[in-house]
Amino acid sequence: MERKDEGLAFMLRYENVAWYEDGRVRILDRRVYPTKVEFVTCSSHEEVAQAIKDMVTQSAGPYTAAGMGMALAAYECRNMNKEDMWEYLKKAAHTLSNARPTTANRMKRVTDGCLKAAQQAMEEGRKVDEAIFKRTIDSLNRRYATMEKVAEFLVDLFPDGACIMTQCFGETIVGMALRVCQKRKKIIKLFVPETRPYFQGARLTASVAQDMGFDTTVITDNMAAYTMVTKKIDLFTSAADAICLDGHVVNKVGTYQIAIVAKYHGVPYFVTGIPDREYESISQVTIEERDPKLVLEARGIKNTMEGVKGYYPSFDITPPHLVSGVVTDKGIFTPYNINKYFDTEVNEFY
Repeated sequence: MERKDEGLAFMLRYENVAWYEDGRVRILDRRVYPTKVEFVTCSSHEEVAQAIKDMVTQSAGPYTAAGMGMALAAYECRNMNKEDMWEYLKKAAHTLSNARPTTANRMKRVTDGCLKAAQQAMEEGRKVDEAIFKRTIDSLNRRYATMEKVAEFLVDLFPDGACIMTQCFGETIVGMALRVCQKRKKIIKLFVPETRPYFQGARLTASVAQDMGFDTTVITDNMAAYTMVTKKIDLFTSAADAICLDGHVVNKVGTYQIAIVAKYHGVPYFVTGIPDREYESISQVTIEERDPKLVLEARGIKNTMEGVKGYYPSFDITPPHLVSGVVTDKGIFTPYNINKYFDTEVNEFY
């Protein structure tokens, strides 16, 4: 089986993201990694959807989990007739793709692809769960390969000895950009905001970078401006949960404020990813709001007096005038001509 995860950090290996086997899905619990290496085992696709909703897996992890969850759904209904099995899988696809609202469009591409694989397997009399599992691995390989092309263009922008600031956890692009740097023998330093309240930067991005041998420094979320000046940051980069065709970027909350600071200090901000054809404008995106009590605590320890309220928008919106460029597998676009990405054929990798 071909795999594109060779040489990547522990948590970017396929089986350490989400994995279907023997009628169960195993998902690395990113809420506690790297303090603990624990896996959540799901016995139904509903449990997979709940794990996605509960942030057991984050960044691009839910796309893998959704594919593996569809394989599990096929296992659950393996003894049904074809008509009932098809209806069961369609309902499972809806449940999994809507586990989190902001990325529902991308998740639907995952589950739609699984449904196509299921339909073909049913027509050919093959095991449906195995067909969906294989399709999910193929999708992972395509995504990793596509993001490696993105990484090549991104690393072109890094000066030798560059100081790079990240935001949250860009999953595949983080690993691929670091692997490209290794291949080119390009030395960089990473400055990683912690990304409260789940600390994805401190726990996930920093762990991947450290695991792959890079000089990595974590800062708190309120240190970005001062760090840009004192550590002479050369470039700020993030992935995106949505890149709208009007140039607006939706990413983990905190991205917007770092983009403002970067603009003020003349530091370029390059977002990475594939634009979302479904989102012609930012008005079509739903910004997910999560449990506000998470803002009142840090890794389970409450920090506030009773009666204090919290506010937790999971994502924020960076307007196009703060974005220096959108780095894709086809090259670098401005936020104002990003629709030209679709002038040539697009390879589907979800």
